[in-house]
Amino acid sequence: MRNALSICIFFFLIYTGEIHSQMKSNGKILFITSSQHTYGNTDINAANHFAEIVLAYDVFIKGGYVVDFVSPKGGAIPIGYIKTSNTIQKKYLYDADFMKLLKNTHTPSEIKITDYQAVYYSGGGAAMFGVPENKEIQDITIKIHENNGVVAAICHGTAGLVNVKTMDGKYLYEGKNVNGFPDAFENKKGKHYQEFPFSIEETINKNGGTFVYSKNGWDGYYVIDGRLITGQDPTASTAVAQKIIETLQKQ
Repeated sequence: MRNALSICIFFFLIYTGEIHSQMKSNGKILFITSSQHTYGNTDINAANHFAEIVLAYDVFIKGGYVVDFVSPKGGAIPIGYIKTSNTIQKKYLYDADFMKLLKNTHTPSEIKITDYQAVYYSGGGAAMFGVPENKEIQDITIKIHENNGVVAAICHGTAGLVNVKTMDGKYLYEGKNVNGFPDAFENKKGKHYQEFPFSIEETINKNGGTFVYSKNGWDGYYVIDGRLITGQDPTASTAVAQKIIETLQKQ
């Protein structure tokens, strides 16, 4: 009788989601996004890249991880580059619970650093603004990394890494191979590009990293150097997320 009662309680908790969430949680991943709505002080709209968010998010959720979002200002973040022809993007665009996460991102001060095993910097033009110079986000990133966590970025999200330094004052990526959106594929004549505060590629190289990239582009290219994982463009989002999980599971 006692065993039967225990089984009933077990399935009841699964139904209510209490045990289900515990069984599925392998850890927590923190997505770092931008609060920026425009390119610099212009009226040109900027956004976080929706595919770079949801393609990685989908991998983490299916892998049993919990995902939280943080941005410099917290609250709603701008999203763009949306393709409803993509089934995963369409799925999450109409997922009210997921979209609520993007409307209620955490501020850096709300983050409990020890809760997270990895950080993932998503891209989009907005990623060039607000995130790279935010010292609270830099602090979150380096502390997670120095707690044996993984640091990852995709496309323009790599901009968020340029100022991150270890506790001994060295750049996180010094002596490491780093990927991101390369200068070769930037529209340097575009008005939006004129507002960029720096070149990701040039800054990484200047500060002791080695920026590497695929000359083909849009081919799922990514680079792994220890616990630093970086991808070139949206096509690498899924692979970067998978490699984050693989790296965490090896530890």
